[in-house]
Amino acid sequence: MPRTGRLITATATLAALSVLATACTGESGTSASDDPKADVTLNFWHGWSEPGEVKAIEENVARFQKTHPNIKVNVTGNMTDDKINQALRAGGDKSPDVVSSFTTDSVGKFCNSGAFADLNPFLRKSGVDKAKVFPKPLLEYTQFKGDQCTLPLLNDAYGLLYNKTAFAAAGITEPPRTWTQFAEAAQKLTKPNGDSYDQLGVMPTFHGYESAPQRLVAQWSPTYFGADGGSNLAGDPAFAKMLTAQKDLVAKLGGYEKLEKFRSTFGDEWSAEHPFHKGLVAMQIDGEWRASMAKEAGVGFEIGTAPLPVPDDQIADYGKGYVSGTVMGISSASRKQNAAWELVKYMTTDTEAVVAFANAIHNVPSTLAALDSPDLQVTPEFKTFLDISRHPKSNTTPAQADGGTYQLTFQDFAYKTEKGDVADLPAGLAATDRQIDTDIAKAK
Repeated sequence: MPRTGRLITATATLAALSVLATACTGESGTSASDDPKADVTLNFWHGWSEPGEVKAIEENVARFQKTHPNIKVNVTGNMTDDKINQALRAGGDKSPDVVSSFTTDSVGKFCNSGAFADLNPFLRKSGVDKAKVFPKPLLEYTQFKGDQCTLPLLNDAYGLLYNKTAFAAAGITEPPRTWTQFAEAAQKLTKPNGDSYDQLGVMPTFHGYESAPQRLVAQWSPTYFGADGGSNLAGDPAFAKMLTAQKDLVAKLGGYEKLEKFRSTFGDEWSAEHPFHKGLVAMQIDGEWRASMAKEAGVGFEIGTAPLPVPDDQIADYGKGYVSGTVMGISSASRKQNAAWELVKYMTTDTEAVVAFANAIHNVPSTLAALDSPDLQVTPEFKTFLDISRHPKSNTTPAQADGGTYQLTFQDFAYKTEKGDVADLPAGLAATDRQIDTDIAKAK
């Protein structure tokens, strides 16, 4: 199950993060002086709460302690960013030394505020070449303006799941590779029933679970910010092209109101009542977790997975997708940063540790070596997402000083566009750029 990209949750914590610049006055990575070989106890806080996930991370910590018997780790789970921020502000022996967060959208805040220590000095001291260890997109969402204040700890990749039985019935022999093929397949797979549907090819609206605008525009390889640092939604044609293509597909499948009425009948995203599980939609934009969840729900059809389609003029880049993930960092207020680095280094760079954790919670590994490890448990459905994660053109939403606020601003504009409330798309994108620039300037 994904723990990343939850923009609403992220936004609720961003205000708290902004005060940490004055609250965190601890050592930086360049001045950490504790002895990592001395007996020490670390406080490690993470957000996992499901029993199997908690067990998996505790097993990883136990393996670390066997190789570092001088370091004891007190593990506390089910910790939200809000709880973490409160503890970091309060300080003291009970506050976390090491933190794992699902909220990648907060990385810009973590780095900009000084809440987390810059890990670049630790990487250099340990001889770890991060560019050779981690896929490029993962490094992009774990740093801000050269400050590598977090490192990746597993990741999520987004692609296309499809109902092979429905495909066969519609005479479709392979998953769509281009947006034109995707739109044609969606129409062939759609079975209207009055003002509703017996089956929908795909739910194209941006409220359709994981079909957020950030996921779709990734297929156009967008540049969110220009060389001058300003918002680039109006400057890069990728955004207008994606919004236009998505709105056109909404119209072809019955229109916004009809689609949203049908969407209101869908079950919970994380339950067996998911519309893909029930055969209500034949294609689903989703992550690596969906295939296993569908099988657990006992679906009566064969599941296929593929990368999301690309624009027709970018067919050479087919295979790319949007990636995000969990991050791990060290509190800048911790006085045990060298020992804390040993834990972070182990959990984020040790191939055996990364593979074991990925196998246990069914997420995509976050290092290049783990992606290729023979010990990684790989099903045909899962392999698709491994390939997306390692694809050189896969991309993510870049870190910014305002965290995920700029993404929410873009998302809100996308909602208005698909509803037909935007009469002038270029002017609307330009206005959105101005709002984003204003918000970022305030955050800085």
